[in-house]
Amino acid sequence: MVAMPGRHQTWIDALRGKTVAVVGLGASGTAAARLLDAVGARLRLVDQKPESELAELRAHVRQPDAQIFGGDRFAEGVKAAELVVLSPGVPPSLAVIDEVRKQGVPVIGELELASWFLPMPLVAVTGTNGKSTAVELMGRIFEQSGRSVFIGGNLGTPLSEAALAVYDRDRDDPPGNALYDVAVVEASSFQLETIDRFHPFIAVILNITPDHLDRHATFADYVAAKGRIFENQTAEDFAVVNVDDSQLIPLHDSIRGLLIGFSMKERLHNGVYLDGTTIMAAIGGQTYEVMPIQEIRLLGAHNVANVLAAVAVGILCECPIAAIRHAVGAYRGREHALEIVRQRRGVVFVNDSKGTNVDAAIKALESFSQPVVIILGGKDKGGDFARLREPLRQHAKSIVLIGEATESIAKAIAGAGEIHRVGSLAQAVELAERLAVSGDVVLLSPACASFDMFRDYLERGQRFREIVNSLPEGGTGR
Repeated sequence: MVAMPGRHQTWIDALRGKTVAVVGLGASGTAAARLLDAVGARLRLVDQKPESELAELRAHVRQPDAQIFGGDRFAEGVKAAELVVLSPGVPPSLAVIDEVRKQGVPVIGELELASWFLPMPLVAVTGTNGKSTAVELMGRIFEQSGRSVFIGGNLGTPLSEAALAVYDRDRDDPPGNALYDVAVVEASSFQLETIDRFHPFIAVILNITPDHLDRHATFADYVAAKGRIFENQTAEDFAVVNVDDSQLIPLHDSIRGLLIGFSMKERLHNGVYLDGTTIMAAIGGQTYEVMPIQEIRLLGAHNVANVLAAVAVGILCECPIAAIRHAVGAYRGREHALEIVRQRRGVVFVNDSKGTNVDAAIKALESFSQPVVIILGGKDKGGDFARLREPLRQHAKSIVLIGEATESIAKAIAGAGEIHRVGSLAQAVELAERLAVSGDVVLLSPACASFDMFRDYLERGQRFREIVNSLPEGGTGR
């Protein structure tokens, strides 16, 4: 397996005694604070929440003099720092952040900070949809190949948790006793817009469609943020790219590593592709027959593309073909991503709460040949809901709308089919259950964020599960 240079010890040493503001104290920010605390940085913990809600954060760090700045003191906490570390949810365009940046204070993200501590090779995966599935698949391939792997980033465990584990391990054990052989990291556009030296030896872009336009000023800005994943690569690195996606073509010129394509449509000379119903790979001058697509247990053609990307990474990292095939065939998918919750009286209930944008909802709809009763809605992220009209017309027998975006969606999809408006997810499931008959699918794929009604997509998906599983077995007697 390709080895990366060791951790950036000079950068780590420079943190000791430096005043660092960690801005945004969710999971990523708290993990970054713990890492900086271990190194000996002087911490300023900054969040827009009231300080009374942040006091418990002191339990996460050992420094008795760590300062907490919340609410009205948010700007004060940032301005005195020598380094600012942003959580992904904090826009780097905030006026106070821009002000300190203009004064020469470095502003980086949690992903960037964590990468300084990691000596093992990094595989970074971005894209609008499918990141979490692809990352988990890659992790399973490494595990099946006998590799010790960290799986995280935007998915689940922040990368700073891995960095802290490595830092603590190296203080106790001699160098060379590696904790991880490789890290597979999901990288969002929010994380990539705050990198500086972040350097994956394999950078993967799965796809790009409009998303997060409530954060990025334009679609071009969003694409540019995703494209930064290649920024620090060299000719010794690899870029794994969906060559079927025309939106990615402008990024090809920014690729410095060796481009390895994956395609559902064409045979490639350097990449992974479908040959009929067989996954093939042509990499490093060799051709491999990997597996038939019938062995993939995931719903939807888009997940076949995710498998192609994962296969490419596995082969580049010299994982045995047998291990790749076994790992892919055994993988049943992620929670809240086209997850089959229950089959009841001939109706299949599917949880796709992670489908937080229009393209994800379209892919979910296109995964089924059966009639679909779909639940849409939530907090609008600036999506073009009109793009849903034709897929809904083709695949949905009924449309149930919830949340803040209800009227925006209803207006955009007018004419697509029968539309119902309800006030809660429970009411949506109950109505969908009445509308569905044997052979139908009830699909939660909201095309929106969850924050108007839930803490996150996980809570929304869990609530959907609970409601569906509470439906009486006997049904309504239809």
